[in-house]
Amino acid sequence: MKIGIVFGGVSYEHEISIVSAIAMKDVLKEELVYIFCDENRDFYHIPTNTIKSKLFSSGEYKKCDSLTLTKGSFVKKSFLSQKSLDVDVYLNLSHGADGEDGVYASLFEFYNLPYIGPRKGASSVSFNKFLTKGYANSCGVKALDYKFYTKNTPVVIEDFPVIIKPVTLGSSIGVSIVKDQKELEYALDVAYEFDDAVLVEPFIPGVKEYNLAGCKINGTYNFSIVEEPQKAEFLDFDKKYLDFARTSTALKADISNELEEKIKDSFKKIYNNTFEGALIRCDFFVIDNEVYLNEINPVPGSMANYLFEDFNATLISLANNLPKVKKIKITYDYVNKIQAAKGK
Repeated sequence: MKIGIVFGGVSYEHEISIVSAIAMKDVLKEELVYIFCDENRDFYHIPTNTIKSKLFSSGEYKKCDSLTLTKGSFVKKSFLSQKSLDVDVYLNLSHGADGEDGVYASLFEFYNLPYIGPRKGASSVSFNKFLTKGYANSCGVKALDYKFYTKNTPVVIEDFPVIIKPVTLGSSIGVSIVKDQKELEYALDVAYEFDDAVLVEPFIPGVKEYNLAGCKINGTYNFSIVEEPQKAEFLDFDKKYLDFARTSTALKADISNELEEKIKDSFKKIYNNTFEGALIRCDFFVIDNEVYLNEINPVPGSMANYLFEDFNATLISLANNLPKVKKIKITYDYVNKIQAAKGK
């Protein structure tokens, strides 16, 4: 199978996307075609045998073939002809804006490109942390209490410590732990550099956190192992940046079968039908043996390959069982009836 990996995009997580894309060379056995979207939203075909991070930071990628979109494919245009990339399926590997906010989903669907990734509705509820909270509660999954604030409105905190999060950012960008009133103003300034709205949640030191990735294929859930991520008060951007290059298999969390089933049940409720066609990772908290959703990662770093026993097989199986797009037949019956009535 030939997989077109679409990465980059206009996002604060642009560089992380590059790291994730390069990691796919080490974990996928299929033929890979790299399609890079730069800060101007221009697309380039990056040769698989020469891709490396310096190619992008130096601007050398602009010497690669540029691409345009037509129905069903990306194409290279020359003076007298154009050539399709002839890809079987596209993998959305752009983190943050463009990849996770629905821009790519809309683009792929408009141009009839088969793709692995969150659809438009899934992007809406997972990209915005405020909407994620409501979605989780509606699905019967608990979430931490929170307060929602927009820029230039007073932020009142009664109980510290808290964690401040930009509403539409990932990878811990703009996130701060605030332990007292003195730290609050600076943390808000940092968060508002990236977004016009923030969430304030209680910060619980030492809380148990578990990650689970998976997808639904022909109505059956395909789960990764449950991982307990590295212990740290807070995983900042730099730690998560390195994490996006992971290709070695993670260790399974040492938890009871009962807790593992609770986590999987919460994942199923979140994934539902909303995330069909995507391989996602959900990050959960466990407090007093109750499972709480922390975050939905609709395009997880390095596609969470390190959590699967056979990531390649999982992704190919998903690619072969993508949701069908319902064909809407336009008949113009209503317009014709109006015209007939006027004719009388």
